[in-house]
Amino acid sequence: MQYNIIGRLRRPAFALIAGAIAALLYAGAANAQTKSVTPAPATAPRKVYVKPSDADLKKKLTPLQYQVTQHEATETPFRNQYWDNHEPGIYVDVVSGEPLFSSLDKYDSGTGWPSFTRPLEAANIRTKTDRLLGYERTEVRSAQANSHLGHVFDDGPRPTGLRYCMNSASMRFIPASQLEAEGYGQYAALFKAKTASKPAK
Repeated sequence: MQYNIIGRLRRPAFALIAGAIAALLYAGAANAQTKSVTPAPATAPRKVYVKPSDADLKKKLTPLQYQVTQHEATETPFRNQYWDNHEPGIYVDVVSGEPLFSSLDKYDSGTGWPSFTRPLEAANIRTKTDRLLGYERTEVRSAQANSHLGHVFDDGPRPTGLRYCMNSASMRFIPASQLEAEGYGQYAALFKAKTASKPAK
């Protein structure tokens, strides 16, 4: 008799607990359906640099630019566009537009070619060994367009000890004041920071 009384008491309690659980589950499901989902912020697409066809390159480039970038020619020292350029800005591949070097890393090597201690974007640079002059040199090429840019030597100044000796004909210079307009705005801050760090006269 006692067992039946307890059993009868337990059944309503069980029903009460089960009902409460069901109500909670229903409320949770309803809340999940009405809750607004915030989309993840869209990331800016990575810019793609493409090499034009050979026919288009012959139209786009000067004969010297074509010979240097496509056939590993070397321009005349001290008689090229950027060897003595001191304006702030970046240098991009004349073929594809890949960012290559910055004026912040440019120095006067005395060789008559534009020289840099390091690339602006290491991922846009490829190196390989050649023996075109009868001795071993490390050739520098752009990653996407595979343009011949010049060579890198280990006789540069600090902090890298490297000299990226480039052909002006392989590059196009973009002044710091035009970076935004030319689509390279991510590098503008480099030059603003440099200007801000200069002491007032």
